[in-house]
Amino acid sequence: MIYAVILAGGSGERMGNVDKPKQYLLLNGKPIIIHTIEKFYINPRFERIIVLCPKNWIIHTKNLIMKYLPDYDRVDVIEGGSTRNETIMNAINYIEDIYVLDEDTIIVTHDSVRPFVTYRIIEENIDSAIKYGACDTVITASDTIVESADGNVISSIPDRKKMYQGQTPQSFKAMKLRKAFNSLTFEEKEVLTDAAKILVTKGESVHLVNGEVFNTKITYSYDLEVAEALIRRENNAERSI
Repeated sequence: MIYAVILAGGSGERMGNVDKPKQYLLLNGKPIIIHTIEKFYINPRFERIIVLCPKNWIIHTKNLIMKYLPDYDRVDVIEGGSTRNETIMNAINYIEDIYVLDEDTIIVTHDSVRPFVTYRIIEENIDSAIKYGACDTVITASDTIVESADGNVISSIPDRKKMYQGQTPQSFKAMKLRKAFNSLTFEEKEVLTDAAKILVTKGESVHLVNGEVFNTKITYSYDLEVAEALIRRENNAERSI
């Protein structure tokens, strides 16, 4: 079985003076989180779509889904964890408790504030997770990457040809990821905030899937302005077909 896991635990503090988490802000008249869910909702390969959010936003999230998605029975909303990886573990445990979890179960994890993910990216994530067991969506680094150990002076400048910027989805065989996570020490869990890095740390291979520059994460108010321009371009392209 294949499950979409939408991570909606962000508080939106970096967005500035807003009264709600950024995933609930409107983009072209519709909440960002709904735009994102729709990209997975239209893909028939997903058994279920599991949305994880803060406990006090569960009812609001369910109401939004009922309002915007006609077949909302395919979407479950549950409480996330205190960290990103614990949130993903909550999704895996929920699948085990409510549905079926086995060695072939695939989870496609995605940020709720990346509404421009494409059908192609999602399909390649599913196929790569099935074939390799784990994959991460990336784009080549367009700028020089500078490393500084102390935040004051340059420690090194890696070869840009070998550098990539991580996006989402990140997709995994669920039991493989959970086994790796459960093998971490407490200290490792505190440091390893990225799910793909857990597997890399444990010596497992994580396949690369090509992302898109426009598969951007809406974090700051400027990002929301850019997203509005992108959604208008998307709508204009659809009308011209």
